[in-house]
Amino acid sequence: MAGSSREIALLTNPTAGQGRGGRYRAAALGRFRDAGLVVRDLVGRDADEALDLARSAVADGVEALVVCGGDGMAHLGVQALAGTGTPLGLVPAGTGNDVARYLDIPRSDPLAAADRVIAGRTRTIDLARCGSKWFVTVLAAGFDAIVNERANAMTWPRGQMRYNLATLAELRVFEPLPYVIEVDGRRIRTDAMLVAVGNGPSFGGGLRITEGALLDDGMLDVVIIKPLSKAGLVRAYPRLFKGTHTQLPQYEHHRARTVTVAAPGIVSYADGERFGPLPLTVEAVPGALTVLA
Repeated sequence: MAGSSREIALLTNPTAGQGRGGRYRAAALGRFRDAGLVVRDLVGRDADEALDLARSAVADGVEALVVCGGDGMAHLGVQALAGTGTPLGLVPAGTGNDVARYLDIPRSDPLAAADRVIAGRTRTIDLARCGSKWFVTVLAAGFDAIVNERANAMTWPRGQMRYNLATLAELRVFEPLPYVIEVDGRRIRTDAMLVAVGNGPSFGGGLRITEGALLDDGMLDVVIIKPLSKAGLVRAYPRLFKGTHTQLPQYEHHRARTVTVAAPGIVSYADGERFGPLPLTVEAVPGALTVLA
């Protein structure tokens, strides 16, 4: 991708990773320019403006849209890139960085991540689509979504500890939810702690909830965790980092091209971002995104 007049757009969330976004952007920007790339340096005042900037850059024909931030920035970039053939590059700077984890992009070295963009090697991956919205990682639609909702309402503490406290707070009051799930037209009615729909295997910084999900198989992986005791849920949590929760008797797994999830009172999250209230229908879209990886 090195060349004298090749233009990329670099879209940054400077607040990502408690300020890492701004520092990593500066490092990557220098590396790109040293490699002879013309860089359109973009920062939106909010998510809406950032998405407008991304869409404008893609419409103008930039060679790639590179996002500097976490999974939320990857999520935003994908809304502008899905189906266009313009590749997504990543300079990971967030707390979770699951998209970078999927693509084996260095997560703590912005210069090494920038070098992946400069090298210009691409591959295509699937995306999940719900109406006009897309996601890369996992749709959380249960206990995990409620925790996200509570954590977002908290102003203290920062980082991962906020999620841990939100988890403890919700555990005290959480009851299993009645779900109706349609998996390629087959209806499942069940009570569950959570339902996750994965395009890829992990979310939340390496929680391997949809263990075994592949980015290029044209399928979604649907995981249902049936009711377990609060103590059981606490004990199961560390197993998510290793993917060994698949051995729990409460674990159920399905693969599908289209999934509808319904449950009362749940706002789903995807790529760590507020996505929309249930019910939602999600479909796998093979090869919808080109990535620099």
